[in-house]
Amino acid sequence: MASEFAIIPASQELQHAILLAAALVLSSAIGLERQVRAKSAGLRTHTLVGVGSALFMLVSKFGFADVTNGSTVILDPSRVAAQVVSGIGFLGAGLIFVRRDDVRGLTTAASIWLTAAIGMAAGAGLLILASAATVGHFVVVLGLAPLGRRLAGSQAGQHELHLAYTNGAGVLRQSLVEARPLGFALSDLTIRKEDHSSATDSGVVQVDVLVEGHRPVADLVGVIGDLPGMVRVQTADENWDAA
Repeated sequence: MASEFAIIPASQELQHAILLAAALVLSSAIGLERQVRAKSAGLRTHTLVGVGSALFMLVSKFGFADVTNGSTVILDPSRVAAQVVSGIGFLGAGLIFVRRDDVRGLTTAASIWLTAAIGMAAGAGLLILASAATVGHFVVVLGLAPLGRRLAGSQAGQHELHLAYTNGAGVLRQSLVEARPLGFALSDLTIRKEDHSSATDSGVVQVDVLVEGHRPVADLVGVIGDLPGMVRVQTADENWDAA
């Protein structure tokens, strides 16, 4: 006996569209926050992830009514939701990249993962739960981030570095660029004045730099020591003249 297509009433589809719109609003709120903070995945990406997840959930719940009416066909709607979670994992992995020992994009990937969950909750009709999760995102990102920086700052230490680099090569500027992702900030800089002209190589600038950071200073020394034009990098407890 041929099965007939199940036509969902327009009123019910309108309710589904409202859930889809709720997912759009909640996910776009997260995406807007990421966009304002100039993250790799912004408004459009998060909105599409949230709406897409909600649509998958709606199709999973209500899109198979014509084949579930029979007594011999059993479907588990949660299987579609599980596949959405797996698929979002690949998208999030593409946002994470490693540069030397610095890992970037983890928070953005986590926000994509959460946005997918919010979209799924909205598609399932759990609007209060989806809204609470959206609020939780802003609490974590906007509230805990300053707290983390404050705690990290309380554990930060000062380190004095002696740098010698080729004049005009832009090494000092590049050193500051490399220091920032590692959690170091420049607090003072002094050009060294040598008593003996032989102590200074021709075309080489020597400076004392005071940096603040909560990581081992050796991490910074290892990174900026490999920059083109950097002659040598030493910490304050090393003998500058012996180098």
